[in-house]
Amino acid sequence: MRVLEVMRRLRDYRLETFKLKATARDSVDERIGSLEADAHSQGAVVGRETAARHWRTHVDGWWLRFAGRPARPFSPPALAWRGVCGAALVLAVAACSVGNSEMGSSSLSTVGPRTAQSEQDAYISVVKTVGPSVVEIATDRGLGSGVVFDNKGNIVTNSHVVGNAEQVEVTTADGKRFEGVVVYSYPPDDLAVVRVTQARLKPATFADSSKVQVGEIVLAIGNPLGLQSSVTEGIVSATGRVVNEGPNITLPDTIQTSAAINPGTSGGALVNLKSEVVGIPTLAAISPANIGGQAPGIGFAISSNRVKSIASQIVRDGRVTNSERAYLGIQAADTTSGRVLVKAVVPGGPAAKAGIEPGELITAVAGDATPSSSRLSQVWGAQSRSRSKSNSQRATEQRKRRTGYDLRPS
Repeated sequence: MRVLEVMRRLRDYRLETFKLKATARDSVDERIGSLEADAHSQGAVVGRETAARHWRTHVDGWWLRFAGRPARPFSPPALAWRGVCGAALVLAVAACSVGNSEMGSSSLSTVGPRTAQSEQDAYISVVKTVGPSVVEIATDRGLGSGVVFDNKGNIVTNSHVVGNAEQVEVTTADGKRFEGVVVYSYPPDDLAVVRVTQARLKPATFADSSKVQVGEIVLAIGNPLGLQSSVTEGIVSATGRVVNEGPNITLPDTIQTSAAINPGTSGGALVNLKSEVVGIPTLAAISPANIGGQAPGIGFAISSNRVKSIASQIVRDGRVTNSERAYLGIQAADTTSGRVLVKAVVPGGPAAKAGIEPGELITAVAGDATPSSSRLSQVWGAQSRSRSKSNSQRATEQRKRRTGYDLRPS
């Protein structure tokens, strides 16, 4: 009897254990399905974390706790069932990952268009803002561009655009035409000011070109070949370039840009994405291999700081009173020997007073080599500014000694 009783109890125990295992399996199946749905709705990361947490809770000894016994190593059937559940969980997480990957790629695919759209909107905004301030200037010689300098009808352009003309025709961006008078033309800096009195023009905003950085995106707005209000795009390739534009014309402070500068764009506006004029497009580089043709992607614009300095003097005084250039008083020419030939000397000028005569060659200034006339202008200008600064400092020191306090410009 005792043996039969023990066998009966063992049978009942095994039956109860089997029922508990079945209940546990059903519960785990339901939980896995729930976790899969959560992972799809909340994302793979949340799904994985939740699945891992519930896997540890519901599988690692869960049904054993129901049986009222401490957790112990799984039997072979339990291990097999655990493997099935693990495979199901892996498939669920993989599905979530794929879904999340698709969601991620979808979101990434929208980043590019949004960025491109933002840049495009910036370009459009710049053109709408600056475009009305860029005008077409026509003379008997041809067409060029100009930029409205102030609210008094003054327009700054290139000297070679107006040439020797005293009057020009100005056409605004909206097609209105006005007669303009050339206030003054200053060929050494290739700048001129034209005034229109009977029109209300929108002045442009001129930037501080000393803050322009290489790599900035810029737009060139002008009227190339008479195509009004045309726009080209590029970057700032270099700043502070000294460019020789022609005989006795050296531009001391230009911005090199890859934005196309075509015939007719001269005198227009080189603007940044803040809708500020950083320069006046003036010339394009000439390619020796193209027999006088333009070198693509190499153009030069007179810096806005230089433009503001010269144009302000012309507007205020009707001429340039301080070019910030060093005057040597010679007519110079480049040679193949890497020296500058003095072709003529202005009587009474600095060179004449120093005893320089026509036919002599200039090799250096204060130890700085001058292999070309443009380099001579640059070095001489730097020396002159240095001397001017030293003289100003000495004069300030003298005033301080006389007055007892430091005088500084307001």
